[in-house]
Amino acid sequence: MTMPMPRDYQLACSEFERLLAVAQDAAGLATRNQTWTMVQAVFQVFRKRLSLEDAIRFSQVLPALARALFVADWEPEADIQAFADRETMTREVQALRRHHNFAPDSCIADVAAAVRACVDVAAFERMLATLPAEAGAFWAVSG
Repeated sequence: MTMPMPRDYQLACSEFERLLAVAQDAAGLATRNQTWTMVQAVFQVFRKRLSLEDAIRFSQVLPALARALFVADWEPEADIQAFADRETMTREVQALRRHHNFAPDSCIADVAAAVRACVDVAAFERMLATLPAEAGAFWAVSG
């Protein structure tokens, strides 16, 4: 008997496109490329504040391609940075590919809304509860 391919992988492209569409709409961005940069930057800014174990646990609740983006180009041996205030972390998001980055000041909340629209929210909240308290504040929709 063969095991069917998990739904998360069967629908990976359409689920990722949905995440990008929700983020694009929330941020009021004009293109998918602008949205990609914003989502990638938000993931990187968050990821560098987690231990390897916490980051892997976080990634497990993301859809497949979002999970891949979350871990792409990661240097797990890099020092873990402390969480900062929302404005400081927003500036970090906006610094990725600075001349091609159109992330608005609401970018973290916009990506948080998109992620929450595309995950099992109960599982997401349970996972956030296992992370440092600042992680929950990072993924708050209003910030």
